[in-house]
Amino acid sequence: MPGTVRIMRRILILFLFLLPSSAMAQYWGHYVNERFGYELDIPPGYEGQGESENGDGQTFHLLKAEQVLAAWSGYFVEGFEAEVAQRQRFAIDENWAITYQASTPQWAVFSGQRDHRIFYQRMMPLCDGASYAGYRIEYNTRDLAEMNAVIDGLTRSFVPRGC
Repeated sequence: MPGTVRIMRRILILFLFLLPSSAMAQYWGHYVNERFGYELDIPPGYEGQGESENGDGQTFHLLKAEQVLAAWSGYFVEGFEAEVAQRQRFAIDENWAITYQASTPQWAVFSGQRDHRIFYQRMMPLCDGASYAGYRIEYNTRDLAEMNAVIDGLTRSFVPRGC
């Protein structure tokens, strides 16, 4: 009997090692935009909707949590600061209350809230000096606590390529 218990324990331990845990399976994906030259890690569970027709970006959805992540790029009309200001005006026109904003010549970030939704948007100029890239994640207020780690991961990985 003691030998049988020992064998059963070993089988159980082996089974636990072979069974992937949800934490181990939670790997971030990676998105590279070749046309404009930027990259961004994609949080676990977000499903890409395919590159846009013009190749400027892609949208990713986490349906079960009602979260949307959009990555895009474009060309400046009047410079990086003007582009950021215009994007903020677009958000205000869509009835978002801007709750935070900060910027440097290398990046800009702003966020806002509307009803039970929050968005966080980050933008950066790209290597050619004539274009920019941005990402925006939108989520429910109930997810606020867990989103700090997601936004940290997005921000760390959001970089231009080929500078």
